[in-house]
Amino acid sequence: MYFVYLLYCEKTDEWYTGYTGKWPEDRLTEHNRKSNRGWTRGRQWTLMYYEAYPDMGAAKARERSLKTDGRTKTRLIARLERAGVI
Repeated sequence: MYFVYLLYCEKTDEWYTGYTGKWPEDRLTEHNRKSNRGWTRGRQWTLMYYEAYPDMGAAKARERSLKTDGRTKTRLIARLERAGVI
């Protein structure tokens, strides 16, 4: 099982999209560690949303669409706001 997830940093009002073969909560813990490398380092993230996929290819394709097509991510965030998740 693979997951595509959205993280949110309230302090900087930033969103992060990723995919993983781990449980999203476990990946969130890794992002929030001070020893984390990369773009998410130094921020405290909240897991806002995730989707499950049966294979890595499907998860990577969804992550890519959320990262490259601004409308896709904007619509997803708007849907989450309407649902009261955010």
